[in-house]
Amino acid sequence: MVALTACAAPSNNTDISQTNQGNVIFIHPDGTSASHWGAARMLHYGPDGRLNWDKMSNLGVYLGHLKNQLTATSNAGAVIHATGVKANADSFGLDEKGQPIVAASGKSQTIMEEAVAAGKATAIINSGIIPEPGTGAFVAKTKTRREFAEITKQIVESGVDVILGGGEVFYLPKGTAGRYALASESQREDGVNLIEVAKQKGYTVVYNRDELLNLPPDTKKVLGIFAATDTYNDESEEDLKEKNLPLYVSDAPSVAEMLKATLKVVSQDEDGFFIVLEEEGSDNFCNYNNAKGCIEAIKRADDAVGVAMEFIDQNPNTLLVTAADSDAGGLEVIGVTTKNLPLDKPIPETTRNGAPVDGKQGTATLPFVSAPDKAGNRYPFAVAWAGFSDFTGSVVTKAHGLNADKLPSTVDNTDIYRLMYFTLFGREISNK
Repeated sequence: MVALTACAAPSNNTDISQTNQGNVIFIHPDGTSASHWGAARMLHYGPDGRLNWDKMSNLGVYLGHLKNQLTATSNAGAVIHATGVKANADSFGLDEKGQPIVAASGKSQTIMEEAVAAGKATAIINSGIIPEPGTGAFVAKTKTRREFAEITKQIVESGVDVILGGGEVFYLPKGTAGRYALASESQREDGVNLIEVAKQKGYTVVYNRDELLNLPPDTKKVLGIFAATDTYNDESEEDLKEKNLPLYVSDAPSVAEMLKATLKVVSQDEDGFFIVLEEEGSDNFCNYNNAKGCIEAIKRADDAVGVAMEFIDQNPNTLLVTAADSDAGGLEVIGVTTKNLPLDKPIPETTRNGAPVDGKQGTATLPFVSAPDKAGNRYPFAVAWAGFSDFTGSVVTKAHGLNADKLPSTVDNTDIYRLMYFTLFGREISNK
């Protein structure tokens, strides 16, 4: 079983000792490649410093191809993580015939749906709208990823204990104002107020950082809604400056803060827990070629990794897995001397081959400056972009804690499911 590869047993599931069972935290820093992590490391910790992500114990090169194309879509990538089987690019939990995908376990349930059925505590966390695929596809199935209102409804009805993210407009009927959503912005056409439904189901509803971080210690179910749409403003640096908008909503909790609060809730469950967390800003900012926002989002994802690692230090029966499904924007760092990137002059708009380049405030602005290295030196750098799309890129999977040593050195996207399943349920799922 060591590398979660194919086994010779005739059964799809092989029982193992329960000592391998435990909790799982899956952090999906969407769109991040090794280059993205490198940019965040340089800016925040310096070339000799280390991210929390760097300190995770095991890693493998991630292969993210789909059933019908090489580069992943966010929805199909999430479906594969949730089911362990390849999906088409347009899938949101359904196969080509419109039927729920049968997972590698043999059930027409995602891994989180199985965890809910098994009585484990569960949580989904997203810095974007809650129906974002990276979390939504773990508990919802629709014909397209654009059915935001329906996906939100399925999430509320899923039995997941903690639901944290943005997207208030998809909880409220048209014409209904919310904490953040204007009456004209609300999207539901079925007349259902999902916030009231959640309250009837026993959820404590919170709307900002302070309310989340001050939940009573005996809280069992939480619905957090922190923005009308996303908790970030995913536009170019220039557009954000023109509109005087911040990168992130000021009173919305970061994903690290969401995770810390969630762990207090789900760790009370004696049957264990499963958390799926997505920092979506790292994908959206990078796809807008907003280097400043992109690196900020990656730092936020890394802070969440740090929270998970601290928890594992005290609770070693927990697995942490991180993986993106693609490389957003094709980010590459240009790190040359101050002769080529003077600290007091705007960077060129493009490289010699025409690739667009960002400084710390966008196009044709001053370069970023790294945190100091061991000798106290700081270095200028710029960010070049391959495009506005998702690419296959140099994505890396990492694992830490329980069963981290089972992570293959080359990780197919279906292996994410297998490692999580092995840890949650104590059964190996063969790779057919």
